[in-house]
Amino acid sequence: MRIALCQIVSTPEPEANLDLVADAIRRAAAAGAELAVFPEATMACFGIPLAPIAEPLDGPWATEVRKLADEAGIAVVAGMFTPAADDRVTNTLLVTGPGLDAHYDKIHLYDAFGFAESNTVAPGAAPLAVDVGGTRVGVTTCYDVRFPGLYTTLADQGASVIVAAASWGAGEGKREQWELLVRARALDSTSWIVACGQADPRTTGVEPSGKAPTGIGYSTVATPIGTVHAQLTDSPDVLVTDLDPAAVEQARANIPVLANRRF
Repeated sequence: MRIALCQIVSTPEPEANLDLVADAIRRAAAAGAELAVFPEATMACFGIPLAPIAEPLDGPWATEVRKLADEAGIAVVAGMFTPAADDRVTNTLLVTGPGLDAHYDKIHLYDAFGFAESNTVAPGAAPLAVDVGGTRVGVTTCYDVRFPGLYTTLADQGASVIVAAASWGAGEGKREQWELLVRARALDSTSWIVACGQADPRTTGVEPSGKAPTGIGYSTVATPIGTVHAQLTDSPDVLVTDLDPAAVEQARANIPVLANRRF
């Protein structure tokens, strides 16, 4: 399976970010990727009021992403914000492409390191796994990566590839935690982990302010035995790489943690 990690720096303007999505989808499709993964908050960066820019799944932003995916003939995962019932929003991953129309609402909210995502974001409740070209793909968002149970649940649901779309917060030790957690979740689930984060805004001349998690880059693909298969640095880029499904079968035969676990 050929995948593309589309590491971007989202702006506060959803329409401008569609241009970034369109360009990265074209690059991914031209390289033969079946799946293009964008970060959390692709629609608009954190650090701005989210309710005014949130749109329903049939709104213009998601509709345009669907159109871009269909025209390119590629599956796309991209982060957006949808309205919630209590004046908050949901932190949503749109999962779209030919024959594919699904979404995942972030379950674990980032109430950590002095930031309270739950003040403005309502939690989701259900994991999601979909079929992409015959491969079962699970989807997760950012802070979810600290909760191994979600990843083993997705593996139980047949996922051999698990996406982690993120806008990772900067700070002391945070890059090391990101890499460690991505690799650990690969080991927990004996799955490929495709972790795509926002690039560091400073690489584009934007200095982050406040506590909002706006990204550090270092999108990473980890193998089912927890090694780094491919990785970007901190700047915007598109990384295209191939995942071997046989590696999942071999890992689960050699390290049968899913079969051996007791709780």
